[in-house]
Amino acid sequence: MLDLAARKARAKMVLGILKQEFPEAACSLDHREPFQLLIATILSAQCTDARVNQVTPGLFAAYPTPRDFAEASQEEIEAAIHSTGFYRQKAKSIRSCCRDLVEKHAGKLPPTMEELSALAGVGRKTANVVLGVAFGKPEGVVVDTHVGRIAGKLGLTAHGPKEAVKIERDLNACVPRADWVAVAHLLIEHGRLTCRARAPRCDACPLFPHCETRA
Repeated sequence: MLDLAARKARAKMVLGILKQEFPEAACSLDHREPFQLLIATILSAQCTDARVNQVTPGLFAAYPTPRDFAEASQEEIEAAIHSTGFYRQKAKSIRSCCRDLVEKHAGKLPPTMEELSALAGVGRKTANVVLGVAFGKPEGVVVDTHVGRIAGKLGLTAHGPKEAVKIERDLNACVPRADWVAVAHLLIEHGRLTCRARAPRCDACPLFPHCETRA
């Protein structure tokens, strides 16, 4: 892996190129307030954001508050989110999380990493999404499969895609805090449209000269 100074320079270059490439990059999960983003992020695991966005309007109409989710049955939630995949575990996570919100936070979403990540069914990645996008208080770079994979290709981390916490630590060190939210959106967009996992469009990639795997 490049040393920290080199990774900071590489990250600055990557940000500059991707901001020109994807000037409108932003969170693609539709939401009106932080709680909706929390639920949408839980649903997005192993599911496309487009599919989640098809499910959430009806879901939030039926269950607008944490208490509504907490008081619903497992079977009701499963039926409502079935098309997002892994619906049993997701329903369990959503109901447990919402019970915690009702019982420990009076139904309000807490705005800190410590409190959010302590909610049942909420990990650091989900908490980072909510804090950065909904609260404007990033505690770290969101590392999903695109971010982890591309960060490795660009030499910004030496850790494998499954080592999300270590990748986040590396990115936090080389990317300015003011860009922590943006860099995730940009790398995700780049991963969806250009540096695709199965069929990368290397011939159309503005970062190809800096790709350490050339794959």
